[in-house]
Amino acid sequence: MSPDQLPQATLVVLGHGTTLNEDSATPVFQQCAELRRRKLFSAVREAFWKQDPMILEVLPSIPATDILIVPFFISEGYFSENVIPEALGFRQEGRSEYIRILRRGTQVLAYCRPVGTHESMTAVLLNHARQIVEKFPFPRVPPWKETTLFIAGHGTGQNEDSRKTIEHQAELIRASKLYAEVRAVFLEEEPFIKDCCRTASTKNVIVVPFFISDGLHAREDIPVLLGEPQAAVKQRLERGQPTWRNPTEKAGKLIWYAPSVGTDPKMADVILERAREGARWLNEFSH
Repeated sequence: MSPDQLPQATLVVLGHGTTLNEDSATPVFQQCAELRRRKLFSAVREAFWKQDPMILEVLPSIPATDILIVPFFISEGYFSENVIPEALGFRQEGRSEYIRILRRGTQVLAYCRPVGTHESMTAVLLNHARQIVEKFPFPRVPPWKETTLFIAGHGTGQNEDSRKTIEHQAELIRASKLYAEVRAVFLEEEPFIKDCCRTASTKNVIVVPFFISDGLHAREDIPVLLGEPQAAVKQRLERGQPTWRNPTEKAGKLIWYAPSVGTDPKMADVILERAREGARWLNEFSH
């Protein structure tokens, strides 16, 4: 199968998922609906690791010969690069690294790279940062050169590659010299999100959560870390209101807080690019 023969393949967009927050699955369904609308594949299926429809149940139900699995994950971390490919059979016995192409009976499966590591994510982040300020100009859109941009990630001690994706994007945007400062910050590692106000040298601050979904971390934890009272955040959650009001002044800084990047309309294009990459692998495998 060549990349221009995508209609022969079924695309599976694989999210992490959770039973604790129904909103975490929203970006997967949102992007799948858009890709389904484009009619580029024989079918587009949603699947998750930790909620229904489960990936281990979705794959056996697909009749297509060629299957492209795109992990809707931010980084090449513990789940996307270890747990999931091993569970799906992409790790061969006696080998430390897993394979990207797997033949299973009459089917051939491609396990693509995570969307968050694709080079076009830089444009997604910049678009997200620009849109939140243009949507809530107060009293006007601040000059980018007088603004600090924070890319907020999770961070984890389980896999050092987890933070590299966030740091790499901060480095790329910093090199463009669009903003006064561009910094990577984390929930569970230094530099911490809670120190944004203290470390920003400009009055204007934009925080973009480099998360797929507006789940617990994005909607509750980060607003509190940025200075919102926890009681106020919980009250807004219960009322179905945004947990951050743009912009909000904290410690002398005017802060705009964007939704998670997984909701950005441009993410459908990133998924498509990863799928095309997988289609090239399948083409090489068949020849």
